[in-house]
Amino acid sequence: MTVIRLHVTAEGPTEELFVNKILVDHLGDFNVSTDVRAVLTSKDNKASIEYRGGLGDYQKAKKDILTWMKEDDRSECRFTTMFDLYALPDNFPGFAQAQQILDPYEKVKILEEAFATDMEDHRFIPYIQLHEFEALIFADPQKLDWEYLEHDLPIKNLQQLMIKSPNPELINDHPQTAPSKRILKEIPEYDKVTAGVSVVGRIGLPTLREKCRHFAQWLQRLESCA
Repeated sequence: MTVIRLHVTAEGPTEELFVNKILVDHLGDFNVSTDVRAVLTSKDNKASIEYRGGLGDYQKAKKDILTWMKEDDRSECRFTTMFDLYALPDNFPGFAQAQQILDPYEKVKILEEAFATDMEDHRFIPYIQLHEFEALIFADPQKLDWEYLEHDLPIKNLQQLMIKSPNPELINDHPQTAPSKRILKEIPEYDKVTAGVSVVGRIGLPTLREKCRHFAQWLQRLESCA
């Protein structure tokens, strides 16, 4: 079976670490060799320094992905993204149309289809996380106790939220109530990169697939690449 090289463009260091720590080994079992880098935001050509992380402008992200596609133009390559729906730039393909849609799954479908059309490469698999990385933690907030001891009440409060609304991907994206903001309200010392990825690793891919259907669909597509 052909080994597929999968190149992931991540929004920032959290998603980048998630891919390296969790997805690389998992996808390796499906003959998919995975690497990842955060999206390029700017360059200092004189100092030969690249600055990566943050999706403030779609055109910069598109240029970065297209550059990678030219660098590795073989047919056995695939390219994907791990961008957040939360605070998506307004020059993103399909943005205006998606703003008219209330259902988050329909909204992200429109955005991903427009994204794929704009990239014009059959090797490209768009993925936009609903609504941000921290939604994955809400698949099992109890696992936060691995990183934050003696936080029983704050963690219980986060669990209560999921009892009322059990789908983590439907937590809204308002500035004060997005998934990360809810966690920070209960655990102000929460560290997105190190603790966030560690907790998601403790939760495990089977639970993430069960609770987060859009994430599950993306993961299945990646597993099927080869």
